[in-house]
Amino acid sequence: QVQLVESGGGSVQAGGSLRLSCAASGRTFNPFAMDWYRRAPGKDRDLVARFMWITGNTNYTKAVEGRFTISRDRAKKTVYLQMDSLNPEDTASYYCREDDAVRDYWGQGTQVTVSS
Repeated sequence: QVQLVESGGGSVQAGGSLRLSCAASGRTFNPFAMDWYRRAPGKDRDLVARFMWITGNTNYTKAVEGRFTISRDRAKKTVYLQMDSLNPEDTASYYCREDDAVRDYWGQGTQVTVSS
């Protein structure tokens, strides 16, 4: 069983930055991809960024392209989401997800609040 623990959320003013971390522990960690999702108040949980573990390719939802960067530290089994130029529309709970091509695992989420 893989456990994912997110950290790094908080409150920031518009234009500011935050870096989220997602640390994996437990059984052998060998994902197909690692994702960051977010759920804004009253909305569905949406994919924000994806990191393909073998190739290193990344994908972003259009709303965050050029502002967010997903990266990893393989040795630490950690995935990061660097978020720059934050705006109030980025306010949401952010979740880390591991996709091992058979099933997925989710973290508990971390709250990001951006004030104008």
